[in-house]
Amino acid sequence: MRKILLASVATLGAVSWAGLAAAQAPGMAQNQGQFVASPLPYGAAGANNNNNYQATMTPPGTAMATGGQIAVAAGFMASPTPGTIVIHLGGKVDAEIQANFTSLDRGITAAGPNGTTYSTNKIQPVGIGSFMRLYPGVDGMAANGLRYGASVEIRQNFMSGNSYAVSLTGGPPPTGGNTIGTGASSASGESSAQTLFVRRAFTYLAGDQWGLVRLGTGDGVLGLFDNCIFTSQCWDFGVGTANGGASQQMFPSNASPPFVWLSQAGAEYDNAKVVYLTPQFFGFDFGVQYAPSMGNAYTDSVGASPVQGAPCASAATGGCVLQSSGALDGTRWLNQVAIGARYQGSFNGFEPKVYGMWETAGKVDYTGAQPAISPTSSANSRHYDNLNFYSVGAVASFAGFTASADYIGGAINNQLAMRPTGGASMDAPLFGLKYSSGPLTVGFQAGWANYQGAQQMTGISQRHAWVSGVGGYYVIAPGMGIVAEYTYDQLHQGGVNLATGGTGTGAFNDIKAQGFLLATVVNW
Repeated sequence: MRKILLASVATLGAVSWAGLAAAQAPGMAQNQGQFVASPLPYGAAGANNNNNYQATMTPPGTAMATGGQIAVAAGFMASPTPGTIVIHLGGKVDAEIQANFTSLDRGITAAGPNGTTYSTNKIQPVGIGSFMRLYPGVDGMAANGLRYGASVEIRQNFMSGNSYAVSLTGGPPPTGGNTIGTGASSASGESSAQTLFVRRAFTYLAGDQWGLVRLGTGDGVLGLFDNCIFTSQCWDFGVGTANGGASQQMFPSNASPPFVWLSQAGAEYDNAKVVYLTPQFFGFDFGVQYAPSMGNAYTDSVGASPVQGAPCASAATGGCVLQSSGALDGTRWLNQVAIGARYQGSFNGFEPKVYGMWETAGKVDYTGAQPAISPTSSANSRHYDNLNFYSVGAVASFAGFTASADYIGGAINNQLAMRPTGGASMDAPLFGLKYSSGPLTVGFQAGWANYQGAQQMTGISQRHAWVSGVGGYYVIAPGMGIVAEYTYDQLHQGGVNLATGGTGTGAFNDIKAQGFLLATVVNW
């Protein structure tokens, strides 16, 4: 039986991880779904690996880049051999304690009895949160050397839970006339509304001599060129830093700036596209991508099965991904194209890296009337400029230290949204510094962004954002890290209520947010 089990595992090609404990301890029942393996140093969580990620960039000074290697260290990820496939299921569980303080903690004030005022809500600053992610996939190699496969990223979705109803009757608070929550529909309480959703789903074909093609919902040229290096996202064990990190997710809505630099951000990777990356030539590689729309063609489906839905069934409400013209929504872009180039080098421990990319897209032909620009006009019913922006970055690493700089600018607004005609262009630098020594990594990230923000305020005001964070992690066991982090964010736009999105008001034009986080993270 032992020989049969070993032969079966070898056939699947899933045993190239060094130290695989295929020899189970006496008494273990592997036929009951158990699998014994030596854990990887930093965990393999992610939809991208060395099989579907051409010319991989790895954090210098980590176990993934032993000795300053540019490519993933041999054996870090399981790779198929000719005629075999590797089936993998990576994952992540994050659990943390947080303390957050923002300008929105007390919400909007209202009039009470006898001329008093009160806050309509108040937020508890301390919270404990947890989430999980799964990364199933398959990597194969044909007998002729062709590499192929698919990857999926599954995330946990937090919706309003089945909270218990509390009714207050009478006059103004404290006896107020409010109804809080809804009746619980199941004994599961708050956990019963948690669901799973797909964030990435793509297939790929690759050859060592001609490059790699990825098709589906996944990263474009920018995300593939920078998997956290240039934008300084590699020092918190995947908790997230300024890119929708754990602290930001627990801030009140609208209290933190969007990650306009796009690398590893959902706005960049969650539309379906085709991407081609070349092999490396003397440290250089190149990429190009194309996407027909800003979504997935199945998004317009209204049937139980996507292939049964009618294209543009939601066009009447302006929500059609495939729409190319219409009078309802001029905010949608079409025919996205991006090209880029990157260089990675290693010279006696000194590792320079640079990249540059340019992206453009057309737009829906807006056939409606152009309203007068005013704080109260519609954001959808107006003209927008084609996407036309660039992003560049540089990194230098030596003796455990990594200094990085990234910049994005041009005709773009917020996260991959089109700039309203006459609006301000994007101008956003981001800087980082990281140090790694053995199991310890510490880092710092800071940047600012100037962009149009609220479309209704074109020619009147623009958005200004500041993001910063400092912290690090310590690997206490293979695949498990302890993370500590402090985040400070700031937003401003004159005439815009950043709490509600309303315009033409002096309320909440400035938002400040800070948070402390202590987390445990397990990646596999």
